[in-house]
Amino acid sequence: MSVKKRWVIKLGTRVLSDNADCLSRPRIVDLMRQIAELKAQGYDVTLVSSGAVLAGWEHLGYPPRQHTLAEKQFLAAVGQSQLMSLYTQLGAIYQLKVAQTLLVRSDFSDRRRYLNARNTFEACFANGVIPVVNENDVVAIEEIKLGDNDNLGAQVASLVQADRLVLCSDIDGLYTAPPQQNPQATFIAEVPVIDERVYALAGDPVTGAGTGGMRTKIQAADIATRAGVEMWIVNGAQPDILLALMAQDQQLAPAPRGTRFLPQQERVLARKRWILSDTVMDGRLIVDTGAVQAVLHQGKSLLPAGILKVEGSFEKGQTVRVFDAENHELARGLIRYGHEELQRLAGHHSREIVNILGYTEGAEVMHRNDMVLFDKPASPKE
Repeated sequence: MSVKKRWVIKLGTRVLSDNADCLSRPRIVDLMRQIAELKAQGYDVTLVSSGAVLAGWEHLGYPPRQHTLAEKQFLAAVGQSQLMSLYTQLGAIYQLKVAQTLLVRSDFSDRRRYLNARNTFEACFANGVIPVVNENDVVAIEEIKLGDNDNLGAQVASLVQADRLVLCSDIDGLYTAPPQQNPQATFIAEVPVIDERVYALAGDPVTGAGTGGMRTKIQAADIATRAGVEMWIVNGAQPDILLALMAQDQQLAPAPRGTRFLPQQERVLARKRWILSDTVMDGRLIVDTGAVQAVLHQGKSLLPAGILKVEGSFEKGQTVRVFDAENHELARGLIRYGHEELQRLAGHHSREIVNILGYTEGAEVMHRNDMVLFDKPASPKE
């Protein structure tokens, strides 16, 4: 592929269990086979995986369930290691390496933690590792829970700037009515806009093993498409469903059965608005001509060696402004170091960061993926 693509694939409990009371090893092997082919074709893949509670219940010999939050947290604590062990062992059949990533709502709302999470995902992609994401059920409480892994998948898709979010469920997609209750329900192949009429199509959850339903999937589509991410709902039991979606994405085959939700805006524009939404106006970095050339014309990140001066007060993860020596604003972006750290790093090579600070947040002080460039120099007063 000439252009690298990024997909987030959410795997529901009933998909991973093949509708049984235990995780299905053959099903997971088959999914890992398809993911290996996606990777071979140049796709960055993130898995958002349900199944930890079921894995814990299975591992403990199916004790009687109380269905309380405390019990769910306990079973998740037991099951997370079992689930990751399966992904590690079965992924190794196809030379796939995985990394566990547990998240809660505050990881997305807090700018510092958001940036830390993003850095972790970027490191996984750079090293060919598949992040396996789940909500941190062990410590999550009602006030901080994302609610379900459909919405978690949408948040992660926005975080990593995914091209596509794929929700693998036990249903083919969206219908005009719940097909289990209404045999006359009509399948909907594409949803251009999510409005109240679309939400009205959702029924109540009917699954016993999972926590989601069609409403949570529509909520996820709302989040994803507003962030510029295309979303699909497909039946994860369809043979080679991920490969069929890849063939469609590469325009090599018609779309498989599933519901496609169209993005409401370009990913880049959505990302720009997020970055620009909380700019620290007195936070300024003055950079030299080499940095100007690298950032504006070579598509590179901003390194500490190119910084001439640090102005204002700001913390890691906030948006600060970048100016050239003539006081023209060149860019704004999420900063990886606070102002006090940058005052010590300015003008130094990246390899000196650890010696100066005693730690490192990365070689770049502002990564190009976290930067909004201005087409023309803007007045610092604007």
